Formats: sequence, C-alpha cells, structure tokens
Amino acid sequence: MNEQAMSALNSTIKSPVKNLIGSVFIPVHDIEKSRRWYCQVLGLPETDCKIMNGHLCPLPMQGNTGIILDTMPLWGGLEPEGTPPITTPAFLLLTDDLQASFNYVKALGVELVTEIQDEHWFVVKDPDGNKLMICKQHLD
Repeated sequence: MNEQAMSALNSTIKSPVKNLIGSVFIPVHDIEKSRRWYCQVLGLPETDCKIMNGHLCPLPMQGNTGIILDTMPLWGGLEPEGTPPITTPAFLLLTDDLQASFNYVKALGVELVTEIQDEHWFVVKDPDGNKLMICKQHLD
C-alpha cells in the first residue's frame, strides 16, 4: 500500500490495533535457567513465574506491560543454536536508585555491558546474550 492510500485509510478508519504494548518477548535457550536469572535480577519469587507449555514463562511485572521469556520453538528455538539474542537493548527496566541497581546486578555476577552512562543508565546481558538497559526513572 502506498503512502497516499495509507493516509486516506488512516483519515477514514480508526485503527482497531491499540497503541498499547501488552508484553515483550525475550528469546532464551534454557527456560529454567533464564527464569532463575530474571527472578533474581527483578526480585521475584520463582514460584510466581510459572513455566507454561514447556517454553513460555510470563514474569509478573508492575504496570501493564509484561515480559515473557520464550524458547520460541516456532521461530528457530529448536535449532541447535536456538534463536538469536537481542543485540541492542529493545526495552528498559526502571529503577529509583541507579547506583544501588548497578551494585546489585554486579554483586549477582551479571555481565555488565556498560558502566553507568550519563548518570542515567547502564546495560547488562542476560545468560543468553540479550542486552537489557536499566534506567533511572525521573519523576517529572
């Protein structure tokens, strides 16, 4: 569809697709190992993070947007190398205390990709090589 047709369609029809993210999928190789890591980093009891259908693990998050760990069997997860990791931070996790969060993940032995940058954020890698940003929440 060309831009003119898209513009005409947008002006006459309201999109049924909501401007709202439901969940973010994170590709993982070992669902149990990943559940343990994410629960530790996020301070969640593993008992609250049930593995479903042998390959999905929804994490109970605050707010409306969820995180789902997934071995993604339909998208290459059954291949020996599994699905490729997210190589750039696709989302960020918020913190009220950036330095305490940095010290906490460092003490857990989490792989640090960056130090604290601009007194605002840093990036870590999960066990599968996915990059996650942890960012100071500003209350404006």
